[in-house]
Amino acid sequence: MLFFSASVTAQQANIDSLKLVAQISQDQLQLGKLQNMVAQKTKDQEGAALNAQNSASDNANAAQRLNDDPTNKKLASNASDKAGDAKSDARKSRKQTEKLDDLNQSIKDLKSKIAGEQYKLSIYSPASSVTTPIAMPTPASSDTILHP
Repeated sequence: MLFFSASVTAQQANIDSLKLVAQISQDQLQLGKLQNMVAQKTKDQEGAALNAQNSASDNANAAQRLNDDPTNKKLASNASDKAGDAKSDARKSRKQTEKLDDLNQSIKDLKSKIAGEQYKLSIYSPASSVTTPIAMPTPASSDTILHP
């Protein structure tokens, strides 16, 4: 009876460890996908920030021209359009920054999850923990651009 109980417990531990190995592999695959997205999201964010800066500059120039001739309806309309563009581009830039920040947070959370799973796996087989090392590229730096 004792032998049967020990056998069932060992089988359960083996099944649990196999589930952990499968989950770790799946999470590492997901981590790789997320890390591959960082470069594109960073490029998108930088482009949106540049567009916002250019729109703000265009808006300032249009406002200056309007200031020189405040009764000119064409200049007033142009300044209004440029202000709308600047507002829209600033919103797009903030959204791109949020997306990049969310992606970096997801990567951080997934790495933490994988580390926890690897720790649990090491409990099942402390002598030989069969896990693949995680390739960890440096995450993108946080947004350092001051937004209006």
